[in-house]
Amino acid sequence: MSFFGRQITIVASALQLFLLTHSSLQVGLLSLAQLGPVIAASFLGGALADAVDRRRLLMVANVLMMTTSVGLAANAMIGQPKVWPIYVCTALSGGFSSIDSPTRSAAVATLVRRDQIPAAAALNQTGYQFGQVGGPAFAGLLIATVSLASAYWFDVATFVVALVLLVRMHAMVPEGGGTRASITSVKEGLHYLKGQRAVQGGFLIDINAMVFGMPRALFPQLGTELFGGGAGTVGLLYAAPAAGAFVGAVTTGWVGRVKRPGRAVIWSVLLWGGSIAAFGTTSVLPLALLFLAIAGAADVISAVFRGTILQLQVPDRLRGRLNALNIAVVTGGPRLGDLEAGVVAAAVNVQFSVISGGLACMAGVAVLNRFRPELGEWRPPGSVEQIT
Repeated sequence: MSFFGRQITIVASALQLFLLTHSSLQVGLLSLAQLGPVIAASFLGGALADAVDRRRLLMVANVLMMTTSVGLAANAMIGQPKVWPIYVCTALSGGFSSIDSPTRSAAVATLVRRDQIPAAAALNQTGYQFGQVGGPAFAGLLIATVSLASAYWFDVATFVVALVLLVRMHAMVPEGGGTRASITSVKEGLHYLKGQRAVQGGFLIDINAMVFGMPRALFPQLGTELFGGGAGTVGLLYAAPAAGAFVGAVTTGWVGRVKRPGRAVIWSVLLWGGSIAAFGTTSVLPLALLFLAIAGAADVISAVFRGTILQLQVPDRLRGRLNALNIAVVTGGPRLGDLEAGVVAAAVNVQFSVISGGLACMAGVAVLNRFRPELGEWRPPGSVEQIT
């Protein structure tokens, strides 16, 4: 529920900033403003997720995120909304979200059997992608028919529902009672990663895909100028990758039969980059949405297999900290991608930015496969047989 609401706010804040500044570069900078808080809070969140009751930590993080949406709503309701509150509130929200996300991810593996982890990862992605599909589409409709402020207030309401559900859950204490949160515990997670080249490869290939192949910051300009639409068209562009990802997620019953998840990651990211490049070549909206949907389906398959590798490879006592690193990658990469897309669009043009980014992503996969071959060769620990 809260993630659904956050997607509405992501669309609303990006569209509001573009309408106030008429600059895709500013939209890219909006994401960059979140990068520092996202990375810093990810390390903090991971350490806390391995130290305290994960349920209580989730409740605190959701209350803090809700306050940032209240701030955005208040700013949108004044006669002349300011730009700076959009930057401040979204930066804080990104930081608080980076405490929430690794905590939720770390909890998943303790709720299901080991052999169910690939299916759990797929189910988790289904809920995630439902939010990414429904949130942006509903945001466009809500903003067009009511107001920007109403989109932010709807986000606040979803947090209330999420908190009610969290109250009804049992405590989720880390295995062994937890490891005290400290700089030492953060260093322990980083030290563990140094010897895990397959996990490193999963992180690096996702950074490559998001930095070069994520044209999200250009959606307001593409929707309003290239495709000649308004808030509804912008919402469709945001929703299309998630729509494809949702279809991909609900049809992932086959993932448990894959013997080498790392190879599936590699092929998925190649398809992502190619689809994004193809998206940049068209000015026909239905075709553009189709390419974005294919890219989204490829991305969710990559996410399911990367999540499977992480959950099966990492012990529970370190799972919060390693999931925090994953969240830093997953959330930080798109923000750098927004900046890259905005800078290239400002220097050349918006379509060149999209096409060049997709092609650079594919080239990056080839480089990573050469220097991190352990990703493609990875099998579940303790067995060379397929996961069943």
